[in-house]
Amino acid sequence: METTGQGVAGQGAGQGGADRRPIAARDTGFANRFAGWLIARRASPNGISGAGMVAGILAGLALAGTAWWPEAARPLWILGALFVQLRLLANLMDGMVAIGRGVASPVGELWNEIPDRVSDTATLLGLGVAAGSPAWGLATALAAMATAYVRATGKAAGTPSDFRGPMAKQQRMALVTVLAVFCAVTPVAWNAPLPFWALVIITVLASVTALRRLHGIAGKLRAR
Repeated sequence: METTGQGVAGQGAGQGGADRRPIAARDTGFANRFAGWLIARRASPNGISGAGMVAGILAGLALAGTAWWPEAARPLWILGALFVQLRLLANLMDGMVAIGRGVASPVGELWNEIPDRVSDTATLLGLGVAAGSPAWGLATALAAMATAYVRATGKAAGTPSDFRGPMAKQQRMALVTVLAVFCAVTPVAWNAPLPFWALVIITVLASVTALRRLHGIAGKLRAR
């Protein structure tokens, strides 16, 4: 199957695109060319989702490794940032490939959601270890999970998926990526407290995100 980049993006608009997470990168030439390349090779959307979950777990291990092996912290921070971005790339590609190939799996929704929750949890727990506070890592992972839980509950109740922020998945992972790169290139004396404060920021803003989504969904249900 040969699919042009424009074709992949165009199909997305006509097949449930309104209920997909709004991601600017989906409309870039690179994303559409790469999706077309995967489509031509009949890549499995569920397999891509699984690969993204593996990348998320590896991101968490790399971030935790900065505390376990401080002498290797700089390359581990870089690896953490790289795996976070690979996870996001997989998250982008699985939907584009599914739409481009016109395939739907009976368990596709599970593959769309479960790997994301595992990836978020692993990455944020790893950041908690890096910060010297696994408990804060767990709290942050739970706050992130709450944003997804509220969205999924709203969808099950019949409202469109609510992807509003201020700390949705893309914002969480952008903050982790920027933090990891900064920690990789700056002296430890500069960056030592930053992982902890990143966890605090994500936890607070993810909680705000969950409440905003809950309020918005409740309003839509009442308006019926």
